[in-house]
Amino acid sequence: MEKRTAQKEEVYAVIDLKSFYASCECAARGLDIFSTPLVVADISRTENSIVMSATPYLKTKYRIPNVCRIRDLPKVPKMIFATPRMAYYIEISAKVVSIFLDFVDEEDLHVYSIDESFLHLTPYLEMYGCDAETIVARIQKKIYDELGLVATSGMGPNMFLAKVCLDNDGKKTAPYRGHWHQNDFKEKLWAVHPITEIWGISTGISSHLSRMGIRSLEALARANIKILEKEFGVMGYQLHNLANGIDSADIRKKYVPKEKNLSVGQTLTKDYTMQSAKLILREMNDDLCFRLRMANKKTSCVSLFVGYSAKVGGGFSRQCTIDVPTDDNESLYEAIMGLYDRFVMNLPIRNLGISFSRLEDYNGQQYTLFEDGEEVEERHSLYKSLDNIHFLFGENSALRATSLLEDSTIRLRHEEIGGHKA
Repeated sequence: MEKRTAQKEEVYAVIDLKSFYASCECAARGLDIFSTPLVVADISRTENSIVMSATPYLKTKYRIPNVCRIRDLPKVPKMIFATPRMAYYIEISAKVVSIFLDFVDEEDLHVYSIDESFLHLTPYLEMYGCDAETIVARIQKKIYDELGLVATSGMGPNMFLAKVCLDNDGKKTAPYRGHWHQNDFKEKLWAVHPITEIWGISTGISSHLSRMGIRSLEALARANIKILEKEFGVMGYQLHNLANGIDSADIRKKYVPKEKNLSVGQTLTKDYTMQSAKLILREMNDDLCFRLRMANKKTSCVSLFVGYSAKVGGGFSRQCTIDVPTDDNESLYEAIMGLYDRFVMNLPIRNLGISFSRLEDYNGQQYTLFEDGEEVEERHSLYKSLDNIHFLFGENSALRATSLLEDSTIRLRHEEIGGHKA
């Protein structure tokens, strides 16, 4: 009889950089993240500003949560406040990705976020002549030796179990590596409580499951799949699979969204009136139109979000369709103002956002019966010229005169990345 050989178990690893922003700042200062009280936060702003990251020392000794505000920080002796440097963090993240590519091919790497990536290790076990733990240990050592950062890892037979292993095992204690296998996932996965600790299960989903009498992953794994599909649709099938340790995601099949959009938003540093907020929307519209033309696109749908100050709460989100797709600043601002004037209330404003969707390639501009074609073409040429100036000399090289007004935020925003100092 022909002898069967056991199929080797797939191995995926997810590697996370511990307290990434805080670790970058500690590494730059030659400090130990496990004994240094450092937070990444801009104290030049208000006490309501977000703390982006805190060292493991602070999280362990003072129970500082992953997300908090400056006002919520405890009084800690010799606390170091590091001003965020997003350009620096992006540079360090790129160096980490470069290290990953020293070990695996690009098609076996999925960069999940600035500080977390998935690696498919199965194709490299035979090539390196060692197990997955050894490969991950080498990656961790290289990241620490070259960048001074501590990397944590979870490994598993699929991306889901690798991620859950990271969150519930790999991050806990040195050497910060965990490995869950297919034959032991029930013992380890089903032991995780509450189920919101599992990647992909939100509070809302957990509450819905609880109302159905499902309060553990084991109960979810044993639940009637037809009932789950009736309650959650296709997500019910996915939840049942995940609770049974099944994840068919293929790292080599990169997700490409069918519907693309462009968006920009900001949280304001003070309350704005109905009138003063129009200046911010004009500036955001100019920035988004620049990105639209850089992508050689035009849009036929604009969306507007307005959030009021916390002391009054609420806000609204609305969208409208444009009859003729365009990339024209004035036409799109007019559409945004149509929504704004119709739905905004006379309340203090703290959050604004706009987006363009239903994008299509720009292949010339169609005109309406009420437009002067020559005027539209002249305006398009003007904005294209300004785009070239911005591209060559920076976004602050040519701005509207209103950028000099006290309420304007555009100059400062152009010097930031992700809402923080570059």
